Amino acid sequence: MSGSRHLPVDEERWNLLRSACVASLPGRCVQCGICAYNCPTGIDVRGYARRGLPVADAACLKCGACVARCPRGVLRFAVVAEAA
Repeated sequence: MSGSRHLPVDEERWNLLRSACVASLPGRCVQCGICAYNCPTGIDVRGYARRGLPVADAACLKCGACVARCPRGVLRFAVVAEAA
């Protein structure tokens, strides 16, 4: 390939990733730890899922590794409303 080519950005996906975080479906997590094991920044995703909380760690890259590897489909990207 000559030069530097950039793939087009899917605007809807960009907006979702900018305003969303990894969230879990409470009660479905079986604490297998696969999500945390596959996190490239070492976030304890399993701990957030256990408590039913969105991943609120500044180190989260929103890469989707934990979401993709969760065997029970517990994790997803979701826009989480901030408490006022």
